[in-house]
Amino acid sequence: MFLVLLTTFFGIAITWLAVTIMRNRATVSKLKKQLPHFTVIPAIPVLGSAYHFKDPTPEGIFNTFTGFHKQYGRNLIAQGLFNVPSMQITDPKVIEQIMQARTIEKTIIYDFMIPWLGTGLAISTGAKWAQRRKIITPTFHFKILEDFLVIMNHQTDVLIEKLKQNANSTDFDIYEHVTYCALDIISESAMGVKLNTQQQPNSEYVMAVKEVSDIILKRLFSFLREYKWAFQFTKAHRRQEELVKIIHSFAYQVISERKKQLEDERERKRTQEKLEEEDVYGKRRMTLLDLLLNVTIDGKPLSDSDIREEVDTFMFAGHDTTTSCISFAAYYLSRDPTVQQRVYDEILAIVGPDAKTQELTYGTLQELKYLDMVIKETLRINPSVPIIGRRSAGDMAIDGVTIPKGMDFGILIYALHNDPELYPEPARFDPERFSEEASEKRQPYSYIPFSVGARNCIGQRYAMLEIKTVLVKLVANYRLLPCDERNKLRIKTDMTLKPVDGSFIKIVPR
Repeated sequence: MFLVLLTTFFGIAITWLAVTIMRNRATVSKLKKQLPHFTVIPAIPVLGSAYHFKDPTPEGIFNTFTGFHKQYGRNLIAQGLFNVPSMQITDPKVIEQIMQARTIEKTIIYDFMIPWLGTGLAISTGAKWAQRRKIITPTFHFKILEDFLVIMNHQTDVLIEKLKQNANSTDFDIYEHVTYCALDIISESAMGVKLNTQQQPNSEYVMAVKEVSDIILKRLFSFLREYKWAFQFTKAHRRQEELVKIIHSFAYQVISERKKQLEDERERKRTQEKLEEEDVYGKRRMTLLDLLLNVTIDGKPLSDSDIREEVDTFMFAGHDTTTSCISFAAYYLSRDPTVQQRVYDEILAIVGPDAKTQELTYGTLQELKYLDMVIKETLRINPSVPIIGRRSAGDMAIDGVTIPKGMDFGILIYALHNDPELYPEPARFDPERFSEEASEKRQPYSYIPFSVGARNCIGQRYAMLEIKTVLVKLVANYRLLPCDERNKLRIKTDMTLKPVDGSFIKIVPR
């Protein structure tokens, strides 16, 4: 009897597998006929296109993924386990259609981030997303950003002082130094809590973020990515739980400290005492965390868990992405003395001869047009977020062809920005690509470092201010020199684009 049941079970499983594979391959064949400008990445039954990923490291996965576009073209049809079809897109015209579609939602990679980020602003959809976006948007009003600049100036000054120990013309990795500076800036400006990680590095939190990001990336390219239930039986799942516990504890600590500060302030107000925070920056600022702690929805405050989702999101996005851009920009400036000199000359002309110590203002930073071009070119070559994912929530169309519900789209911003048809000699660092004249001629949707559409990056103005602040003070205080060839830049990705071993430069005082 048992043998009969087992045979029946295997028979059903094999039949299901065969039918699923045939159905998926038929969908691929149909799409290829309807969309002749799409190329099908070579695939085999069951494993689909996954057999191409022979190097399991983050660097290897990224090189294979982006390499498809160099080999096969802009618009690709890939196949996952059991030949489930998905699309990889770098054509600006197709990206526009996807991002403007009404029946579009975020893809499976964001599901993998839920244990870490919950369903906060980056992950949520529908009414919850609209509600959170509405609550958080005022935090990035330019008047509040001007207040944040005081913190950005102060923490960057700490960074500049710390870098003195490296001012000896030998290679060093600037990425790690910038990581802690960015972490101190986001924690103090958005959360109102001074972590002082530049002086006392919190390596446990930073390393946990890096490792959990790596796990998410490997899940994205796993044979079992569509079968989320299987992940709970893996060693990686157990490790992810340990890492998430570290990250969440860090976030709850930040929330707890801010709650205590706010309660102490209320107590001092009742006793007419001067606020303690007036001793460093002049006045207390409204932060994102204050806003979350004070907001009510349907008469109820947000729970600590709701607040933690947004704290985790902003602590991660607010330090990881800016760190990448700043360290990559420093690397490129170190290797192009002409561009670096032009940046330095602009700083002296606009900030003044005391640029080394000058307090940078919102207005001053807006005038640094050439530096703005340098940052944009950095984000072109190495966009901090190299891939975004979308999924059709209902039937949608590409070039008039109906795309079935449930289709995943990988929009490869990195490959888009390094397309030689859009950007000749894409590996060449050339800020002039972003001159006013060149920008007017640029094809729509061909440059999207902060995503595009309703769900674009809410913190992009904040990020640009922080990047400019750090780079101005860095270039004003130090001449950046190229590293040795053995430390040449190599890149990888998890949730953000990063240097494989570091972003190495040399510095000498000006």
